[in-house]
Amino acid sequence: MAQLFSMAFLGFFLGMRHATDPDHVVAVTTIVSRERRVGRAAGIGILWGLGHTLTILVVGGAILLFDVVISPRIGLTMEFSVAVMLVLLGVLSLTPIVRSLRSPLSGGAAGQAHRHGPDPHWHAEDAPPAACLDRWFGRLSLYQALRPLAIGVVHGLAGSAAVALLVLATIRDTRWGVVYLGVFGIGTIAGMMLITAAISLPFAYTSRRLSGFNRSLGVASGMLSLGFGLCLIYQIGFVEGLFTGHPHWAPR
Repeated sequence: MAQLFSMAFLGFFLGMRHATDPDHVVAVTTIVSRERRVGRAAGIGILWGLGHTLTILVVGGAILLFDVVISPRIGLTMEFSVAVMLVLLGVLSLTPIVRSLRSPLSGGAAGQAHRHGPDPHWHAEDAPPAACLDRWFGRLSLYQALRPLAIGVVHGLAGSAAVALLVLATIRDTRWGVVYLGVFGIGTIAGMMLITAAISLPFAYTSRRLSGFNRSLGVASGMLSLGFGLCLIYQIGFVEGLFTGHPHWAPR
């Protein structure tokens, strides 16, 4: 019983620590940069953690139960998907900000109509994909939930193999290993909930009092996600060899 308790304790707090990985923090910062309520931001963190835990259980469980071997190229591809996701998050975060900065330049009533109401000359193809999705589905609670959930699923790909191999090296019984993955996932959910709530505080505060600074924070978070994602693409694609003939991958 004492061993079981220590395993659960260790898994939970390692899961919370896992939530603080740089790529996780960068991603959720970009996601919550437009949130104005701390409670909603914490809910986003929970959904992200659920998606991440789902992938950990599926991929990590397959490694533990069926001795699935992840080749270096597949492992790098899973991590590369996270880099691409960070780039997309950065671009989608910056697009509406860039458009809002450009709209006053259109001048006159057309510029005002663009900001405050439908522009008679506005065409759907002028809007970025994210804006179209928000326009069509933004009020649907399912859509709002699926975005962070899907991002969490993608992020889980990068860490699932490393967590499973760590468990495989320390826990003999594969069934208890799967239980450990579940506890680890719960810790990740709790950690991400706390992190997103904390990160959203400056965005929520400045949105009501310092709109200009709030926009600067949004630009900074989008640029951080874009830059971090591009660095990861270079690291994974060329340094670690995903795009070359000699990939080398160490789960981390």
